[in-house]
Amino acid sequence: MKIKSIWLRRIHKWIGLAVGLQFALWAISGAAMALLDMEAVAGGPRRASAEAAPLTGQVTGWSRIVEQVRSEKIEGMRLTTLLDRPVVEVRTRQATRVFDVRTGKRIFVTAADARAVAREAHPSGAWPVAAKLLREAPLPVREHEPPIWQIDFADDEASSYYVSAVTGILLERRNDTWRWWDFFWMLHNMDYADRTSFNHPLIITAGIAVAWLAVTGFWLLFRTMWRHDFAALRRR
Repeated sequence: MKIKSIWLRRIHKWIGLAVGLQFALWAISGAAMALLDMEAVAGGPRRASAEAAPLTGQVTGWSRIVEQVRSEKIEGMRLTTLLDRPVVEVRTRQATRVFDVRTGKRIFVTAADARAVAREAHPSGAWPVAAKLLREAPLPVREHEPPIWQIDFADDEASSYYVSAVTGILLERRNDTWRWWDFFWMLHNMDYADRTSFNHPLIITAGIAVAWLAVTGFWLLFRTMWRHDFAALRRR
């Protein structure tokens, strides 16, 4: 079956328009991400954190910790501090838990704890205005496991900090600059749902359309211009 050049040109024109619009979005979003201040995107400068006190002579609650996890297979452990308290993070197949190494008591991260962690991490030490426990991870913390505390500030950047409700670790610092960056990132990778993947049907379709446009463009160029030019040269 032969496709007439007129029909191929029409198809080529409309696909070219769609691909051209997407190329414009790629260019605009890429330029916008490059122009945004990456330190502001990351939440601003980080405050210097005090060194953790040595744990020598403080690990007195270990036997009690062992009693609480002895029936489970331990997959990992980490000694750290939570608001100046020496703690141990124990990861098993069932769950991840945090214990005070001095008393062996399990620690549950409260809203007050999360507020304190977020305030310590804020560049200006601003006071949080709200704390919300998230049972499902929203887009700003899409790569982290809930439950998560969302701590909001009334600063110029409308910052929201996210603290793990399990370990008390500061997961992310988000603000208006990051939200703009994330919007342009969504346009750039065409993942309008999760904003994480370059390997999804929409961008694969766009790639195939670009390849088809290039092939048919060369064919139409030869058929509508070069062939007539060669014919004119032969006549001469």
